[in-house]
Amino acid sequence: MQKLIFFLLRSFSGILAVFLFMTITASAGGRFSDNGDGTVTDHKTGLMWSKSDNQGNISWHQAVKWVKYTFADTIASPYNDWRMPTLEELESLYSQDAAYEGYETDCAQKVKIVPEIELSCGWLWTSEKKNITARLYNFQKGYHYTDRMVKTRGYRVLPVRSLK
Repeated sequence: MQKLIFFLLRSFSGILAVFLFMTITASAGGRFSDNGDGTVTDHKTGLMWSKSDNQGNISWHQAVKWVKYTFADTIASPYNDWRMPTLEELESLYSQDAAYEGYETDCAQKVKIVPEIELSCGWLWTSEKKNITARLYNFQKGYHYTDRMVKTRGYRVLPVRSLK
């Protein structure tokens, strides 16, 4: 009986330690994990994001090709299923927190994207297109709009992949 009680106490302490670790991790802003390879995992949405955009002006067609053929070679991640994000996925990265002021990008825009992701400019292409236009998300103002796919003025792309 004494051995059984000792075993149960030891097992309970292990379970308690795991629970405490998970609680501390979640309370310390556990939505995102830095994967140490140029990517971050978003546990809320089940997505893996690049930690930064492509770092230069890019048209929609160039963005599609960069994500598909070039991006995977720029990071230490073994995945090859990167894609353009949807509007809804990008909107999930906009910070609604009134206390969060955001940060200034290389192109001098103040953006309110989650701090785990670094943008060089605040306008990101989405995968959504129609005829000669495609949808963009503006992280400076928190809204979306469309522009012609050939435009490049400050537009960037942020690769994403689904974990499921």
